[in-house]
Amino acid sequence: MAYKISDACISCGACAENCPVNAISQGATQYEIDPEVCISCGACAGVCPVGAPSEE
Repeated sequence: MAYKISDACISCGACAENCPVNAISQGATQYEIDPEVCISCGACAGVCPVGAPSEE
């Protein structure tokens, strides 16, 4: 299952910087994860200061 970023996202970019497959990009209001690219490794969740990324 791919990860998804919740509305708790503060757009700090830590998740995108640490994604090994570049599945995360800045969206209109917050960062977003492309579920087709995400490998569910959890790297984003491990570095997020507000716990926004989680498994769907």
